[in-house]
Amino acid sequence: MARAAKPRVSGSEATAALPDADAAAALSARLLTWYDRERRDLPWRVAPGEAADPYRVWLSEVMLQQTTVAAVKPYYARFLARWPTVRDLARAEDAAVMTEWAGLGYYARARNLLTCARRVTDAHGGRFPETEESLLALPGVGAYTAAAIAAIAFGRRAVVVDGNVERVMARMFAVETPLPAAKPALRALADAMTPANRCGDYAQAVMDLGATLCTPRNPACGLCPWRGACEGQRTGLAERLPAKAAKAERPTRRGVAFWIRRRDGAVLLRQRPARGLLGGMMEVPGTDWAEGPMPDPGTAVADSAPLPFEDWRAVPGLVRHTFTHFHLEMTVVMAWVGANPRVRGVWVPLDSLGEHALPTVFRKVVRHALAKGVLEGGAGRAAPP
Repeated sequence: MARAAKPRVSGSEATAALPDADAAAALSARLLTWYDRERRDLPWRVAPGEAADPYRVWLSEVMLQQTTVAAVKPYYARFLARWPTVRDLARAEDAAVMTEWAGLGYYARARNLLTCARRVTDAHGGRFPETEESLLALPGVGAYTAAAIAAIAFGRRAVVVDGNVERVMARMFAVETPLPAAKPALRALADAMTPANRCGDYAQAVMDLGATLCTPRNPACGLCPWRGACEGQRTGLAERLPAKAAKAERPTRRGVAFWIRRRDGAVLLRQRPARGLLGGMMEVPGTDWAEGPMPDPGTAVADSAPLPFEDWRAVPGLVRHTFTHFHLEMTVVMAWVGANPRVRGVWVPLDSLGEHALPTVFRKVVRHALAKGVLEGGAGRAAPP
C-alpha cells in the first residue's frame, strides 16, 4: 500500500494508522484528477474555476442531510426559483417555507433554515461567515455543514465528513471497529488525507467517490482511483466495511387519524405545535401516538375527536410510516359534517391539499382515505344530503 505508518490515533475503541504526508498528498492528487474527469453534474455545483455561492452551498447541504440527491433536486430548484438569495428566504413566511419543504422530511431542518437565513441577514448583512467557528454559531449548522460551506464556498481547509467519507476511509484503511465508535478515527484519517489546496473540490471528490464507486453494496473497486492503495480491497474486507453496531429495534407506536369532510367536500386540517416532531406542519387531526395496542376507534373518537359527531366509520386497513426512531401504525376513521361546524383547524378543498405543508405521513393518510373510499360510496361520491 502506498503509505507509511504514522503514530496511531484513537477514539473510543477505534484505532488507525495515519498515512504519511507524501502518500496522502499523492493519493489526494490522484483523486482530484479523477474528480476533474468524472465529477457529478449537480445543480448546486459550479463549473471548474467558478466561485461557489455560499447560499446555494448551504441550502443544498441542509437539504441533503438524511436525504438522497434525487429527492433533493426538485426541492432545491423550487426554493431557488422562489427565494434566490438568503435575504429573499429571510423575508419568506414560515408557512410558505414549510409548504415547499413538505415531503422532504426531517422538518426541523426547515425551521432552522428560516432561522438561519434571518440570522445571516440580520447579523451578517446577508453574507455567510467564512470560518467553521463562525458558521457553527448559526442556527441548525452542525460540524459537517460548517466544514462543507467553509471548504466548498470559501476554499478553506476543512475536514468534511459525511457517511460517504466515513465509508471510503473505513475501507481505504481497513478500520474494522464498528460505527459509531470508529467515528473519531475515521475523522482523523479524513483530516490526514485532506490537502491544503482545492480542499472544496477534494471534499466533493471523496463524497462523489463514495456515492458512485465506493457504494455501500457492490463497490466498483476496479474503477476506483485509489485501487491498489486500498487496504480494505487488499484484505477482501471492502464490502463489509464500515462495520456498524447492531441497532436497537425501533418500537411501534399507534394512533387514530380523523378524516373529516364538510358537505362541500373540504377536508379538516390543523397545525401541529411549533416544537416537537413535525413541528409547525399541517396534519390530519388524530390522537397522540403511543406504544401499545391500537387504540379502540370508539374510545379515540370519544376522547380526541375534533368534533362531537357520532356517525364515525372506520376505513379498512392501516396507514404505516417509519420515522427515524419508531414505526407508526394508524387506523383512520371518517365522518361527514355540517356546512360550517365550529372547530379548531382549517377546511381545505381536496384539490388544494398540495398547497399546504402536509408531511409524508399525512399524505399517506389522505391517499389511504381516498383509496379505500369515503363512506361506502367511494372517494368520488358526493357528500350525503
